[in-house]
Amino acid sequence: MNEIVKEEGKKRGRKPKNQKKEYVINQERSKFYVDVSDDKENLDLIFSLLKKANAKNYGREINFKDLCLLLLTKVTDKDIEKLQENSLSEMEKVERSRDEYNRKNNTNLTLGEYLIKRLNIN
Repeated sequence: MNEIVKEEGKKRGRKPKNQKKEYVINQERSKFYVDVSDDKENLDLIFSLLKKANAKNYGREINFKDLCLLLLTKVTDKDIEKLQENSLSEMEKVERSRDEYNRKNNTNLTLGEYLIKRLNIN
């Protein structure tokens, strides 16, 4: 007898529009691939950095993995904040602005009410 077991807490079907997507990191993952084939500018940057790093007489070849591992140690909290800011869509920026306004002014405006107020539309 085959029994289908539904994961606890998971619901099937459409999700509400305003439901936030939760990002779960898979710590079991051990391989990462970076596809920059369509991004000529960054691909050229990678190759120029690798050429500079390998312009030497001794030692093994420095590869992309070595470069990435070194650069990862240089990432600061400010860089993380910049990445987070760049990941926002236009609507998410508007929603964030509305949430900050509601928190600051102790109000509970909807998105439409907030836009009317900010754009001075009567």
